Amino acid sequence: MLTLHIIRRELQGDVTLLTLAHADGIELPAFSAGAHVDLHLSAELVRPYSLCGDPQDRHHYQLGILKDSRSQGGSLAAHALREGDEVQVSAPRNLFALDTRGNHSLLIGGGIGITPMLAMAAELHAAGRSFSLHYACRSRSGAAFVTQLENAPYAERVQLHFSDEQRLNLASVLSDVPPNTHVYVCGPSRLMEAVSSLAKNLDYPPDQIHQECFSADVQIQGNAFEVVAAASGITVQVAENQSIVEALALAGLKVCVSCKQGICGSCLTDVLEGEPDHRDSYLTDEEKADGDQILLCCSRAKGARLIIDL
Repeated sequence: MLTLHIIRRELQGDVTLLTLAHADGIELPAFSAGAHVDLHLSAELVRPYSLCGDPQDRHHYQLGILKDSRSQGGSLAAHALREGDEVQVSAPRNLFALDTRGNHSLLIGGGIGITPMLAMAAELHAAGRSFSLHYACRSRSGAAFVTQLENAPYAERVQLHFSDEQRLNLASVLSDVPPNTHVYVCGPSRLMEAVSSLAKNLDYPPDQIHQECFSADVQIQGNAFEVVAAASGITVQVAENQSIVEALALAGLKVCVSCKQGICGSCLTDVLEGEPDHRDSYLTDEEKADGDQILLCCSRAKGARLIIDL
C-alpha cells in the first residue's frame, strides 16, 4: 500500500484530475497502459480508477474521476479530497493491457471511459506503434480531456465526436482499419455493447476485442444456497437477496472487495466444488465455462451448495 499526496485540478464536465505523488519525490511502482489503482477512500470504501497518465512518468499517477450523481459513495468521496491530502493507494494492477500482437490499435473512449485510452495512446506513441483514438462525448463543453488531446504529440491520430456536432459512426470507424487491428473500448455500457456487437459482425476475432467496464448493472438475487469456505472452516447460507460477500461477513469472514459490481476482480476466488452462476463482467466466456473461479461480490451458485477456496 502506498501513501501518496494529492495535487488536484478541476476539468470541465464535472471531472477532477488527481495527480498522486510520494511526499519525498521517490519513484512509484511502474505501470503499463490500461492499469488501474484502488483508492482507499475510507476503511470500508475502496474504488478502482484507471491510470490516465503517461506510463513513462515514474513519479506521478494521474486519475480522472467523474462526479457521478448515481455514485454509491466512491466518486463523491474522491471529489471531496483536497489539495495536499494523503490517500492510501494500491499498487497498479492491469486487467486491460494492450496486446502487442496487433498491427494496429483502435482506441475508443466514451465520456470518462477515455481515461485508460490516454495512457494507451501515450504508450503506443512512445513505442512508435500504429494506433488511432476516438473520443466520444455528448458535447465539447463536457469533454474533460479535449484540450489535452488536441495538444498531444499524437494529435493527428485523434478524432473527436460530439453528439451535438458530429456523432461517432461506429460502422465507419471499425471498418476503416488495417488488417490485424485490435479494438479497445471503455465507456457507457451501451457504447461497449455496440462496439462488441458490430466488431463481431465485421468478423473481428473475439481475442481482438478488448473492453473495460466502469460500472455494471448486476442482479444478485436468486435462489438461496450454501457456501463452504474450505480453508476457513466456515459454512454460511446465502439468502435470496444477499451476496456471498455479505453472508461471509456476517459469519466473521471478511472478503477483500473493491467495485462490488463484478468488474475489478478483487474478490476472485477458486471454486473447489459446485457450479457458479456467473453475474460478473470480469471473467471471459471461456473462464466462466471452466467453472473453477467466481466473483463473490455478485455471482451465485446454480445448485444448492458451493465450496470455495477461502
